[in-house]
Amino acid sequence: MRKPLTAILAATIAAAANIALAADFKPAVIYDMGGKFDESFNEGVYNGIKRFTDETGVEVMEFEVTNEAQRQQAMERMVQRGATVVLGVGFAQADAINAVAGANPDVNFSIIDVNWLDQPNLRQYAFKEQEGSYLVGIAAAMASESGTVGFVGGMDIPLIRAFACGYKQGAKSASADITVLENMTGTTPAAWNDPAKGAELTQSQIDRGADVVYQAAGGTGVGVIQAAADADKLAIGVDSNQNHMAPGNVLTSMLKRVDVAAYETMKDAMSGDFETGIRNLGIAEDGVSWSLDEHNAALITDEMKAALEMASDKIKSGEIVVHDYRSDSSCPTD
Repeated sequence: MRKPLTAILAATIAAAANIALAADFKPAVIYDMGGKFDESFNEGVYNGIKRFTDETGVEVMEFEVTNEAQRQQAMERMVQRGATVVLGVGFAQADAINAVAGANPDVNFSIIDVNWLDQPNLRQYAFKEQEGSYLVGIAAAMASESGTVGFVGGMDIPLIRAFACGYKQGAKSASADITVLENMTGTTPAAWNDPAKGAELTQSQIDRGADVVYQAAGGTGVGVIQAAADADKLAIGVDSNQNHMAPGNVLTSMLKRVDVAAYETMKDAMSGDFETGIRNLGIAEDGVSWSLDEHNAALITDEMKAALEMASDKIKSGEIVVHDYRSDSSCPTD
């Protein structure tokens, strides 16, 4: 009986240790403008948080930013409430998290879409959005019947220009004669939350011949998808799988696995394996991809699927290198 009793005792001690660890562990997340149910970037993070909570039973303190001044205040409040790890969502939170992390060296911090800060207690997630955009650019060009496709971005910043440039490179690789229309919604954070403007820009591109429109515009993208569906054209979603938003009219979605970043942050911090530094996720790291499900299966031909898989393999191997607009503010297709 000695071995079973020993095993039981060890399991009991381990369980007690886990309970104690969970009791001391207080995670927090600060969603950015648009809220956690924006059906895009924030909601992708929420899905990762929900997965963590469902698996562990640990509730995550949350705050949804509604104005820019709230970012740092919210982080400071989470630290005051005993947060042991704080996740900031989006590059707009960079200044806030840099200040709060610097003032609280005993707390772990993580941020998504940032790779330029220097704090020893900060993990930063960056993504190779240009690679995923390249893939959906191929899909757009192959699906287009008019020879013209479109792109609607949110706030006009290098990050969104990188989406657009990758998309154009992919489209041109599939059809050298393809025309790619491009519009940005605005130059302030309000550009992420203007569905009416997104719909207006999409209709303008459709009027100029576009029959596939890719959006990288946060909540504004809801208007892009709706306008494309209303005109019986195709849209391409972003960040989360948005195929369900207009089944039959969403060709695919460029998946940016912010859910993985959120889940990893919480799991690693809880287990004590939280490593800081920069994590840059592209196709090879399963950080970006494209979506295929029951809502768009009829739109993706075998030829298209084969082309996307081939391009993905070539990007992984290095045979195809997709230009990153952020490293050189130009685009090879312009």
